[in-house]
Amino acid sequence: MTADAETRAGTPGPDVVDAIRDEDGRLRPGFVEAVVAAIAANDGPRVCELAGDLHESDVGDLIETLEPDDRPKLIELLGKEFDFTALTEVDETVRVRLLEELPPETVAEGVRDIDSDDAVYILEDLDEVDRARILDQLPAPDRVALTRSLDFPEESAGRRMQNEFVATPPFWTVGHVIDHIADTPGLPETFYEVFVVDPAHKLLGSVPLDRLLRTRRSTLMQDILEEDPRTVRATDDQEAAARMFERYNLVSAAVVDDADRLVGVLMVDDILDVIEQEADEDLRALGGVTGDEEISDSVLYTAKSRIPWLLVNLCTAFFSASVIGLFEAPIEQMVALAVLMPIVASMGGNAGTQTMTVAVRAIATRDLGGHNARRLIGRETLVGLANGAALAALVGLAAGTWFANPQLGVIIGAAMVVNFVCAGLFGILIPLGLDKLKADPAVASGVFVTTITDVVGFFAFLGLASWWFGLSLR
Repeated sequence: MTADAETRAGTPGPDVVDAIRDEDGRLRPGFVEAVVAAIAANDGPRVCELAGDLHESDVGDLIETLEPDDRPKLIELLGKEFDFTALTEVDETVRVRLLEELPPETVAEGVRDIDSDDAVYILEDLDEVDRARILDQLPAPDRVALTRSLDFPEESAGRRMQNEFVATPPFWTVGHVIDHIADTPGLPETFYEVFVVDPAHKLLGSVPLDRLLRTRRSTLMQDILEEDPRTVRATDDQEAAARMFERYNLVSAAVVDDADRLVGVLMVDDILDVIEQEADEDLRALGGVTGDEEISDSVLYTAKSRIPWLLVNLCTAFFSASVIGLFEAPIEQMVALAVLMPIVASMGGNAGTQTMTVAVRAIATRDLGGHNARRLIGRETLVGLANGAALAALVGLAAGTWFANPQLGVIIGAAMVVNFVCAGLFGILIPLGLDKLKADPAVASGVFVTTITDVVGFFAFLGLASWWFGLSLR
């Protein structure tokens, strides 16, 4: 038996392809091993058999699972079977490294066969030199269209739009439009409405496909169009476009330039990617992780991206420690204070984080503003008072019993109420204040809320104890 035959005999057959994911949605190890073995054997037909017909999302997961050296080999062995849309499904780090290893001609041929919005998504993270090499390999019309989209600001609707759409003049009949759609190559594979434009390509309205197909062929497009459809400026932030889709339950929307000329269309699948991306950014920011950190990033890049806010947190930690230093003598006189004070601070910090998370999310979705800010501030303050009182009773009883000192239980209970009220109040005031200052509340709120709850907790507990027991502050 040849080495190639042994490789084939030792790898799972087509049944693996029929069920490439396990019950948890992960790629099955057997399937991945089969692909790795085929790549090692340089067996193109086997690679095509295993991965040639997969959805681009499955191919993207497969690429991320493979070792870096095997990724370009997979694309090479798949040849024309490889759909470059799969590169939109992988981490930015993986995508950029892979594109840098592939010949520009291969990348150019791949992006030419996919939707323009996916092509822009793939190319936008490359440096200008690598991007120019790829664009130079494209036909002039494709190069001009992609360059125009790439010229729009990052994270704008113009970057996410699809250049391919169906547009007709208002004097065409429904029958003419249907025949045009059936006979014209180069139209988008998927679309949900036909746009009606004037000779200057300014948008006059749109006709949903269901209305088009239910109208007699002799009817003019101008008689059935929806005037003033929902539109997005190409320079609008992609998050604002996503909120419009969510608010009005859109599946597509026209993208216009500053002169109201139709330049593209946003599709709901692209908006879902935007929503996921923005949610990802907010989630990372709440943890003090800035930038585009991904699990495929190097140790050095990850460490560099995390350290700035750790340094800020270090400074605030010294500030909290200085408050404890003011009460050095009382802590020496009553060791129980040192044992109990972390409880007050940590419980207040958790309460503040809860309020802050609700506030940051409401700000991000534009649900929180001047019209309801005062009501929410009042609500969170009262919630802090209620939760503080409930937990103060439990902690006070436990502390008083533990140290056989009921007065100590009363003091820690009072300190917890004070800290919970401050946590509720500042947990919403800080994100609102940062938003007013045009700073990202998701990034900066956590450090400030934690610092305030630590300082208030320590000061309230140690200050009340010193006053109640008459402990010396010297």
